[in-house]
Amino acid sequence: SPPLLRVITTPSIKGMDMLRKPVAAMERLRASRGGPIFWIAGLSAAFAAFWISGGHALVRQTPLLLAARQTGAALTISGVTSRIDASGPQPVLFVGGEAANDGASPSPLPPLEVRVTGNDRRTTRYRATFNRSLAPGERFGFSSRLNVPRNGVKTVSVTFAN
Repeated sequence: SPPLLRVITTPSIKGMDMLRKPVAAMERLRASRGGPIFWIAGLSAAFAAFWISGGHALVRQTPLLLAARQTGAALTISGVTSRIDASGPQPVLFVGGEAANDGASPSPLPPLEVRVTGNDRRTTRYRATFNRSLAPGERFGFSSRLNVPRNGVKTVSVTFAN
C-alpha cells in the first residue's frame, strides 16, 4: 500500500504581517498588570519621595519617641524665642526656650538642635548637649548666642536631637 501523504496548508503571510502578534496575545498583554520590575521601580520611587520630603527626620526621631513611651517620659520644648541684636560690631542671634518633662518618671535631657535658616535658604545647625536628667514636672530653661547668617534669618527652630 502506498504511504499516505498529508498536506498541511497555512495561510500565506504577506510582507511584514509575519511580525505582528496574534490578536489574542495582544489582548492578554494589555490585561496584565505590570511585572515585578514595574512594581519594584514604583515602590522605590515612592520611598525615595518619602525619604527626600522629610521621612529621614521621622525615622531619625523614632528611637527617641519609643524611648519616651517606654520610660513614661514626655519631653517637650516650648516658649522658643529668637531675636537679633545688632548693637555691636557683629549682629548676634539670641535663641531661648524651655524644655520640660511632662511625664511620670525622670528622663535624661537629650541634646538640642537649633536650626537657623537664612534668607538664602541655607540651614546651619547648632547642637547643645546637657548632661542632666529632668525629674517629672521639671522645666529647664536654655539660651544660645549664635552667629547671624550673612543674608539674614528666615526661620529658627529648636528640636531634640538624637
